[in-house]
Amino acid sequence: MSGFLGSGKTTAMIALARAFNKRLQAQGEPSKAAIIANDLGAKNLVDADYTRTADVPIDEIAGDCICYVTEDLVYRINRHAAAGANIVLSDIPGCGVGALNHVYVTLDNDYPAEYDLLPLTCLVDPIRLRMILPQKEDIHLPEEMRFLLNAQLAEADLIVLNKCDLIDDAEREADLAFIKKAYPNTPVMTISARTGEGIDELADYLLSHEATAQPRDLGTDTEEFDAAESKMCWYNRRFFAEERSGADIDFNQVIEDFMEGIREGLIEARRNVPHLKLFAAGMGDDFVKCSIVDVDNDLEFERKLQHAYSGIAIVVNARAVCESETFGDIVEEAMDAIKAKHNLKCRIIFTECFGFADEGRRNGGRASRYAE
Repeated sequence: MSGFLGSGKTTAMIALARAFNKRLQAQGEPSKAAIIANDLGAKNLVDADYTRTADVPIDEIAGDCICYVTEDLVYRINRHAAAGANIVLSDIPGCGVGALNHVYVTLDNDYPAEYDLLPLTCLVDPIRLRMILPQKEDIHLPEEMRFLLNAQLAEADLIVLNKCDLIDDAEREADLAFIKKAYPNTPVMTISARTGEGIDELADYLLSHEATAQPRDLGTDTEEFDAAESKMCWYNRRFFAEERSGADIDFNQVIEDFMEGIREGLIEARRNVPHLKLFAAGMGDDFVKCSIVDVDNDLEFERKLQHAYSGIAIVVNARAVCESETFGDIVEEAMDAIKAKHNLKCRIIFTECFGFADEGRRNGGRASRYAE
């Protein structure tokens, strides 16, 4: 499953896994669907932690894109299969482009007859679609991001307009008409992964169709792709926050203040974040998941904590259109603010912040430069 950051891929994969499992159970099959969560950063993924709350088997490929770690991908698919899964879903991280040539074609050529490849599905949401509509509405993302969205849609075997619960019927029909005209050879469906609308129909379609698995030039070796890639940064942090006196407090408010602080910092810096996700688990099945998909939009709480706590572990993942150094500073300022306001001490477990083009990202620990 491909798609722009914030298009709802994880929520859609969970909803699809449940729909697949319902069908398999109705057919008396003991098998089930599973998910591989993939990210360019190290482990500490909101998606992996969140998916585990949904009773869906989950595995992680962290530190690289599945497009370039075929042996690892095959190992994890086969591990799911050995555990009883016969359907495996995965998302495409980073720029969301390349699964056709690097995953589907590679599996088809190097592992013939081992896997049935279901249609490569691209999710697009109404907000991101505005970037390429004829009126080209400004959603505070660089012009280079248009290239990525077009490439994602051009790569797909199936385009799915997600988050249809957020738009009215007239806008839905207008969006569908545009997609069908722009990509006339690609089937289009609509869903709301959050409400479940259209998920059963999407599951039926995927199970009754196959991927094309034919190489296609998407322009990923062009200057346009490099320019789009260079605009993005990755941020991952896991930390433990606790009230200094040991009192139970409302961590929903802490998280809201923290996320709002990041959002306001991005607005002040005139930058944006296509997707910022936060997850924190309480006791049992109690958890909170909060997202920002655009600095102009309100925070989205998929669920809030039901209990107060004196301390809680928090995971933050951000995919920002911002310089890595600037974004890192914004998060630190937001963290300092919640520590002061809520009397917190925070123990940092893990942090990474990098841009695609950042010097030193892949130098194997060697010095990149020295003073002569």
